[in-house]
Amino acid sequence: MIAQQMALIAAGLVGAGTALIHGILVQKFMIVPVDRRLKSEAIVSNPLRLLVVSLLQYSTFSWLAGGLALISAALFLGTEARLAVSWVVGLGYAYGVIANASATHGRHPGWMLLSLSIGLIIAGNLGGA
Repeated sequence: MIAQQMALIAAGLVGAGTALIHGILVQKFMIVPVDRRLKSEAIVSNPLRLLVVSLLQYSTFSWLAGGLALISAALFLGTEARLAVSWVVGLGYAYGVIANASATHGRHPGWMLLSLSIGLIIAGNLGGA
């Protein structure tokens, strides 16, 4: 296995790992309290409440799928396809970095981990591979 593939696998592991930790914390500290409040106050309909709760985990799903896509691309796809997957996932992670860092004024490790993953994505696409 070449260094570029290993870098993409590492990027995928960092991204997927970040997503899993994020998902657990979001569930515990955001979704459960928000869902309780929406149920108790009955200010929104049940379908809307379920949509809000689901959307709070969208970034988790997106980052996890991106990590798995990077790992799969490194193992099974050719250079051009790896580059395409890298662009799509990298841009999604970049959005997460910008949103997270600006919303938390840099006091949250999520933007740092996704930045690390972006660096590994770039490393995984350097050179001729």
